[in-house]
Amino acid sequence: MTMSGLDKWYAYMKSHDAAALWDLLDPDAVFESPVVHTPQRGRDITFKYLSSAEQVLGGPGFAYRGEWRSKNGAVLEFENEIEGITINGVDIITFGDDGRITHFKVMVRPLKAINLLHRLMGEQLMRQGREAGVAKSQSQS
Repeated sequence: MTMSGLDKWYAYMKSHDAAALWDLLDPDAVFESPVVHTPQRGRDITFKYLSSAEQVLGGPGFAYRGEWRSKNGAVLEFENEIEGITINGVDIITFGDDGRITHFKVMVRPLKAINLLHRLMGEQLMRQGREAGVAKSQSQS
């Protein structure tokens, strides 16, 4: 029995397995952030955003509160509390025929939560960039 794309997404959220996330993303995946104006295109950048978001949002208080499915996707309502601010949002996920994520859009409320996520995601993406740079320079030594 094969797992659906949505089942694989839930499995990734439990395992935090970066390789599983990479495999779940279509090479042409598009990510839409609640704070970045333009869609981010491609597996590399989508992976970077989703893995960073999992680090920032996916802590012990994170929970999906609702789920609405369509033929090729799902809307998942989530909630978490970070730094005393309740973050409420939705992940709107579209899957291709092969079960890979082709489009991932995140919407968040309230404004305080968006501002907090903007700051925390910026910090996480910078940290991730520094770690990648260190790993690259060590492999070239």
